[in-house]
Amino acid sequence: MNATAIPRPAAAILVIEDEPSVSAFVTAALQRRGYAVVEASSGAAGIDKLRSGAFAGVISDIRMPGDINGADVHAWISKNRPDLAARIILISGDTANSETQSLLASSPTPCLEKPFRVQQLISTVEKTFGKP
Repeated sequence: MNATAIPRPAAAILVIEDEPSVSAFVTAALQRRGYAVVEASSGAAGIDKLRSGAFAGVISDIRMPGDINGADVHAWISKNRPDLAARIILISGDTANSETQSLLASSPTPCLEKPFRVQQLISTVEKTFGKP
């Protein structure tokens, strides 16, 4: 393996998304490509899973209801799980929001704007996490 090759994911991808239809879409697309997936329906639930689980990467919605949004998840990972800091993909239906723009401008983390196509998702996942 050369130094630039992305290793094959050995663990599941954590999908943090509050909209059931988007979560189902992302999960189905990833599973069809051979990825294992663990779902969390809120930022708080996602962080709970991150505290105790090993993951190949994290896909998180940015804007979610509750006390913990995607920016908070991103910050928590950077502080508490630096092993995952380069393996985060953000998704958002509101990239015009100033908070979202600030997060994206201050981070190299890829972001998929909703609605996105399956191929956009898979391409970004393969570049960021590796192929299953």
